[in-house]
Amino acid sequence: MTDSVVPEASPRPDIAILDRSDLRHALSMGWKDFRRAPGFGLVFSAVYVLGGLILAFVSGGFVSQTVILALGFPLIAPFAAVGLYETSRRIEEGRPLDLYQIFGVIWREKDRQIPWIGAIIVIYFLFYTFLAHMIFALFMGLSVMTNVTSSLEAFLTPNGLTMIAVELAVGAVLGFILFALVVFSLPLLVDKEIDFMTAMLLSFEAVRENVGIMLLWAILIAVLVVLAMLPLFLGLLVVLPVLGHATWHLYRRALIHPGAPAPAA
Repeated sequence: MTDSVVPEASPRPDIAILDRSDLRHALSMGWKDFRRAPGFGLVFSAVYVLGGLILAFVSGGFVSQTVILALGFPLIAPFAAVGLYETSRRIEEGRPLDLYQIFGVIWREKDRQIPWIGAIIVIYFLFYTFLAHMIFALFMGLSVMTNVTSSLEAFLTPNGLTMIAVELAVGAVLGFILFALVVFSLPLLVDKEIDFMTAMLLSFEAVRENVGIMLLWAILIAVLVVLAMLPLFLGLLVVLPVLGHATWHLYRRALIHPGAPAPAA
């Protein structure tokens, strides 16, 4: 009988202070990685594009199916991000971009920490959905019920406009908190042997230490993604892999691991 090998935990990384030049560097490197391996980027971004198209298609009346897909999608989407991070890591290290090996890394992640991140995203989504319905009921619950898909007058009342403002504010705060928890934890879990809770806390700490720059990065991501969604989600085929590769390079600058080679200048 042989003893199982337990991987040694990675040491705690140091948190660097970022500036706008780091964002420019990350975007530049993200674009270079996409041009270096466009096929991988298109394959992994297609997961998000197809998911968005399916959700848009079934939302025309099949509410239960939409909810099921919306809950299941966060469990699948992180694995596509893993593929982008692994591709960038191999380019950075000068290793071959072998399709079988990259998908092997993605497959192995199912038994590691990434699924826990997906589960937390689902729980977070459920909490926000519940909170959004509570806000709607507080402001609009006593109003005359109308079909909002055919009549938007209820939202143009003082109560309706206030409700929209509160929904946007709460959504922005909760969205940024989730962003802070996962933006660096996902690439960190791919790169090092670490538990998901520690990875999320490190990600949150790195964002807290660079809150202005990371807020700018979050806004930039949101703007680019919204613009890319306009032509039937097709712009996401380019924008998402570039942002995924860029996130890897931003992670490499934000979290400095002891003994690891410095990221490219």
